Amino acid sequence: MSIDHDRLFKELIQTFFEEFILLFFPTMHEHIDFRHLSFLSEELFTDVTAGEKYRVDLLVETKLKGEDGLVIVHIENQSYVQLSFPERMFIYFSRLYEKYRKPIVPIALFSYDTVRNEPSTFTLPFPFGQVLHFQFFTIELRKKHWRNYIQQDNPIAAALLSKMGYTENERVEMKKQFLRMLVRMELDEAKQRLLFGFFETYVKLSDEEEQQLRSEVNEMEAKEKEQVMELMISYERKALEKGRKQGMKHIVQAIARKGIDVKEIAYMTELSEEEVKQLIEEV
Repeated sequence: MSIDHDRLFKELIQTFFEEFILLFFPTMHEHIDFRHLSFLSEELFTDVTAGEKYRVDLLVETKLKGEDGLVIVHIENQSYVQLSFPERMFIYFSRLYEKYRKPIVPIALFSYDTVRNEPSTFTLPFPFGQVLHFQFFTIELRKKHWRNYIQQDNPIAAALLSKMGYTENERVEMKKQFLRMLVRMELDEAKQRLLFGFFETYVKLSDEEEQQLRSEVNEMEAKEKEQVMELMISYERKALEKGRKQGMKHIVQAIARKGIDVKEIAYMTELSEEEVKQLIEEV
């Protein structure tokens, strides 16, 4: 199954928008009034020339401190190399401005695995002068080294360790530091689950690496070891429960396709009729 990178990044940044701005744009963070935040609906644009449709990843309406007017922050996650990307950012900017008529802060988040020097401008020059110079903010995750962020008590930093620069033999250490960050931040269960799921999507340790991780966690100071182990076991238990539910769903739906009624399926599986109905209806 292919990974929906845009959905994952959108959910992460929506949940931790202020932390995202603070981590990568501290000067910008000083000017934004985070008491006023509104996530706008998705915008779908059609490139008539190329015949393609593009969906803007994330739009946030907010205010600047001490000012009455609204501003829009547009964050675009780019998970693959695209030479025409600066032009696309300009087209997004112009169409968003045409619709909202508000100042727009454009941010491009490059999350693919190669290391490149991505441009942050789109220009239209002529021999006799320059007509357009459009500039946007950029974040190139692969150029940032994960070790530079492990002292941050910032959930965005924790999740995005998985997309920063690291070597294969650093994977176990990186996950260990990720777990220590989660323990330090004392987030609620839903936010922990979001960060854990995001991290594991991009850094999935082998069984051998997981054994090495457990061995290293066992060498931690007693209190921290207990907290990290509890976090690991809790997540593994939820993953197991999810797997069991998914397996039961497939079984129930397969039986239902044979024309067997809900009452009979409930008897066969030892589930309630309501549980059987829910599993049959799930996509």
